[in-house]
Amino acid sequence: MDGPPTLTHCPYCSLQCGITLRVAPDRVHLAPQEDFPTNRGGLCSKGWNAAELLDYPQRLTEPLVRDRRDAPLRPTTWDDALDRVTRAVRRSQQDYGPDGVGCFGGGGLTNEKAYHLGKFARVALGTSQIDYNGRFCMSSSAAATTRAFGIDRGLPFPLADIAAADVVVLVGANPADTMPPAMQWFDEGRSRGATHITIDPRRSSTARGSKLHLQPVPGTDLALANGLLHLAIRHGHIDTDYIAERTCGFEQVRRVVRSYWPDRVERITGVPAAQLDEAAGLLGEASTAMVLTARGAEQHSNGTDTTSAFINLALALGLPGRPGSGFATLTGQGNGQGGREHGQKADQLPGYRRLDDPQARAHVAAVWGVDPDSLPGPGTSAYEMLDRLGTDGGVHTLLVFASNVAVSAPHASHVAQRLAGLDCLVVSDFVLSETAALADVVLPCTQWAEEEGTMTNLEGRVLLRRKALDPPPGVSSDLQILRALAERLGCRVAFADRPREVFDELRAASAGGLADYAGITYDRIADEQGVFWPCPNEEHPGTPRLFADRFATPDGRARFHPVQHRDPAEIPDAQYPYYLSTGRSRSHYQSGAQTRRVRALVTAEPDAYAELHPELARRIGVGPGDFVRLHNRRGSAVLRARITDDIRSDTVFVPFHWGGEATANALTNPALDPVSRMPEFKACAVAVSAVDARHP
Repeated sequence: MDGPPTLTHCPYCSLQCGITLRVAPDRVHLAPQEDFPTNRGGLCSKGWNAAELLDYPQRLTEPLVRDRRDAPLRPTTWDDALDRVTRAVRRSQQDYGPDGVGCFGGGGLTNEKAYHLGKFARVALGTSQIDYNGRFCMSSSAAATTRAFGIDRGLPFPLADIAAADVVVLVGANPADTMPPAMQWFDEGRSRGATHITIDPRRSSTARGSKLHLQPVPGTDLALANGLLHLAIRHGHIDTDYIAERTCGFEQVRRVVRSYWPDRVERITGVPAAQLDEAAGLLGEASTAMVLTARGAEQHSNGTDTTSAFINLALALGLPGRPGSGFATLTGQGNGQGGREHGQKADQLPGYRRLDDPQARAHVAAVWGVDPDSLPGPGTSAYEMLDRLGTDGGVHTLLVFASNVAVSAPHASHVAQRLAGLDCLVVSDFVLSETAALADVVLPCTQWAEEEGTMTNLEGRVLLRRKALDPPPGVSSDLQILRALAERLGCRVAFADRPREVFDELRAASAGGLADYAGITYDRIADEQGVFWPCPNEEHPGTPRLFADRFATPDGRARFHPVQHRDPAEIPDAQYPYYLSTGRSRSHYQSGAQTRRVRALVTAEPDAYAELHPELARRIGVGPGDFVRLHNRRGSAVLRARITDDIRSDTVFVPFHWGGEATANALTNPALDPVSRMPEFKACAVAVSAVDARHP
């Protein structure tokens, strides 16, 4: 007989679709929640197959250790594994100081785990060296929205509001493939006559459903945004009353965009001036409109400025804070929103507090029961930490939770070498990912359906992930692991390992911050299908929509920021004549550590691939399914060719979900945005050549 139904959420993207699990003797049955407001009964292929990993045959169920660097991993006891980690931490602290130990987290951690990892690093380890893989995902949009609006929440309105917009501009976003259940809101808008404009170097599934597709050269979105604002000003589409009453800094932006006349923008971006004029007209004449950006605009060495350029456009049109209108960024990872709010970023404390703010330090230190002066200062960003592993002044013992950096980091082969050069690499995971395979200690952890915890989706809606079944014997949760390590290290500060207790502490630590969870409880989340932050007390209804009356800046006004186009850090040349852009595919997720182990998803998309324009394919003599080698200054990858005229002839697209010889991030450029420290995943130079058909 099936067990009682458990209402919970999909473990994959930031939609966190509502699902129902029933545990039977032979399998776990999964179905969508018909009434959950984000997905309304919809699921993508990943969501439908999410339960398959719960009984994965190669699931890690006991700790693994390596007796020496060239020895294989072998099973051991929890006491032995944790003792080894403790000894390694103490040795690195003694030899290199507190910053000789570091932590690397992930946007898939629950809020409770992300919060405790930040606390563990700063209190139990005393290190400043902590960051997470969201630095590779949302950091540019977070920086841009914070400096414009005073706060970073991906969607400052519910997802359903998209259906009310007459015009929607999607920049570097492909939700039709990456979050299909969200498309019902886009489809609802189109069914009543809404117009959609997609800006993407590929004619993606989303672009094919749009009225207008602008196909710029990779890395030129900023110039395109400035060009659209130039035309909006020229044609009188800007909202002068809104600009005067709700913003500041517009005149500096107006001066900058004067030089982005259509012919110049066409030369920079490759987008015809007539299309620019059409897009500007559609936006300017719309009664309601939204501008939505995603990784295609943000994962650049100027990603913060690019996002700011589109924010400038939205502000000039008077969109943010108006019903059915606004600016938003589409968060990607499952807890990409909550994961960046509560302290696992290098410069951050819970509640979006700044680590270098004395008042913030005092508030959080009081919750933790420590002296504010004992907390370390801001550390280094994700790639900068990984780049310095094992070197003078770098981390020598690294603890990794919910991240597979050997596949997901830029210049991945270099990062793998750095990982191999550590004194001790510790990885908590439930499968042997590419990063775990390099580790000295692997700690088997619980999966999403085997534990309780909260997640915050792309709308800022805090959700409750409920436990549906017990984990296998020998498996611990990350909260239990952090508590056990803190105790072994002699930390006198308490580390609870029950999620509800940790969440209550998080509520207190976030109280009064920008991301204020003080009024959110597990019971409220269950009763209200999630609660939107900020929610400062239990009588507060939560805040589904931000900016209706004021922005989260000291004077309540949004800030324009003048920004100028600059080329990507690396552009094609005679040796490497094509742009490489990376991204996600429909059937896989993130580094693929989970989805590449799901039969139905592997059947749908078994191989890594490179999308090539027919002209490029003819030039190098390859056909569909042939192997091609991409190579550049950092490395190479071998992939199957997909021939399509949906991509620009000067651009190659590769999903980043595969490891080994098909690692797309072996090629990507670690050039960093000066503000967000985001690496440039979306544009670098590559050469492409055919590979002998006998290549294995």
